[in-house]
Amino acid sequence: MPRMFPMFVKLEDRRVLVVGAGTVGESKIGGLLDSGAQIKVVAQDASEAVLQWARAGLVELEERAFTTDDLADVFLAVVATSSPILNELIFSEAQSRGVLCNVVDVPEQCDFFYPAVVKRGDLQIAISTSGQSPSLAQRLRQQLEEQFGPAYTEWVAELGATRRDVLNSNLAPEQKRELLKSLASQEAFEAMVTRTELAKGDAA
Repeated sequence: MPRMFPMFVKLEDRRVLVVGAGTVGESKIGGLLDSGAQIKVVAQDASEAVLQWARAGLVELEERAFTTDDLADVFLAVVATSSPILNELIFSEAQSRGVLCNVVDVPEQCDFFYPAVVKRGDLQIAISTSGQSPSLAQRLRQQLEEQFGPAYTEWVAELGATRRDVLNSNLAPEQKRELLKSLASQEAFEAMVTRTELAKGDAA
């Protein structure tokens, strides 16, 4: 298998097709909900969670069999059915249309993989084994969640606001680079945590 190129993709307002809405399909759909994508789900049976998302207008659900027309104008497709024959058919059709496709648990039929993700606000750390060992990816995710705790949510937001101020300042380019580097240091993070703890103590 060729080496994967790691990247984060903007899916907002893009059409994403998910075929299959059982337990596996539900988890894949759940991972797409915050992306802003236009999610269309095609499945003959759907889990209760997927039905609730459809009722809430979060996804478009069509309870029927897949047809090749479902791939029209689709940017990305996720296939999570229990039929290897159907999965291969959808993957082949997606390839012919230039649609990125992921057939769950079949690395050979994947243009991309769902990584294990650590989320701390705007900070996202993605781990992938290119489908070779999802269990290892999940274990590494758990380790990183301990290393990068909830405090990183506030810190990354603070860094973003400060970065904009620095870039708009009259400092020389080299001064801006050095300042931004220092603001992103471990020492700066620990100082932010200390300030937060002191503020909480004063408010108590």
